[in-house]
Amino acid sequence: MLGVNVDVNGARVLVAGATGVLGGAITAELAGRGARPALAGRDPARLARAAQAYSSAPTIPFDAYDADSCARAVLDASTALGGLDAVVTAFGSVAFGRAYEVGDEVAEYLMAVNFLAPVAFCRAALGVMRPGSVLAAVTGAVVERPQAGMADYSASKAALSAWLDAVRREARGAGIRVLDIRPGHLDTGFADRPVAGEAPPMPAGGDPRQVAVAVAEALATEAELLRTASDGTTVVERRAR
Repeated sequence: MLGVNVDVNGARVLVAGATGVLGGAITAELAGRGARPALAGRDPARLARAAQAYSSAPTIPFDAYDADSCARAVLDASTALGGLDAVVTAFGSVAFGRAYEVGDEVAEYLMAVNFLAPVAFCRAALGVMRPGSVLAAVTGAVVERPQAGMADYSASKAALSAWLDAVRREARGAGIRVLDIRPGHLDTGFADRPVAGEAPPMPAGGDPRQVAVAVAEALATEAELLRTASDGTTVVERRAR
């Protein structure tokens, strides 16, 4: 069942990772279109600063390494806003290095933050959302093109994308849409903060604000997939592949 779109003007949207560059851009774009955001992030001080731009926006701290706190963030946001029309997860961690160099502890951390935490947000959201709502999660281009030197990171994002694909089929009948957001390399500084290793030389990243615009437009349509084409443009597709 398609036909699920969100009127962004007035929509109650939880953005998990709202203090990050991409999450912040998504929050700003949605709020600029009249959405009522709830901001979730790890650092209470950064959340407070971010919320200054949005009158009466609730702020909710969470720890991505604690799945229970992720679920609580959804319930708190739903209570604060009187319900949720969309949940967007836009956070994660990256590590670099050949597969044999990346230890099990780092691999476990990446799976917890990049897979289990977004899943906890989405699972909790499915319990409170009504028909006509949208779940959206940032995975990345590595889902389609896993990168050497980023095996564990690629695997964690691919796991999230596979989970979203399966849940999409479950949620269609309930009138809830699932959007997989797969941007290419963006100029967010994300690669400069790895939990292990060092980023290889990379080309200039794309503009996260362009992705944020595309996310807002995708929420307002029947899109199930947002991806970056080979020429760097953002493509919104009605049906996920």
